[in-house]
Amino acid sequence: MAELKQKIYASVLDLLDDKSIPVTGETPLIGGSSGLDSMKLVDLCLRLEDLASEIGFEFDWTSETAMSRSRSMFRTAGSLASEFIAQMERNK
Repeated sequence: MAELKQKIYASVLDLLDDKSIPVTGETPLIGGSSGLDSMKLVDLCLRLEDLASEIGFEFDWTSETAMSRSRSMFRTAGSLASEFIAQMERNK
């Protein structure tokens, strides 16, 4: 699972304008301190759909809480990676 998290973090880093920002589990993906704008967030989701397809499941990033500041899978890179892995495990 650590390798999968690193792939997700690498996807986040690839979309950041400032490549010197370290991407960790605490890196914010939404809100004022995020390095991703809405178009890059959509691009990240599409990349994760492709990754999920390669692994053999369908990643659902469209839940009603997706953009909630308190409950969204997009709060941090870590929360996104955790949700991605949870969906993968549920769908195997």
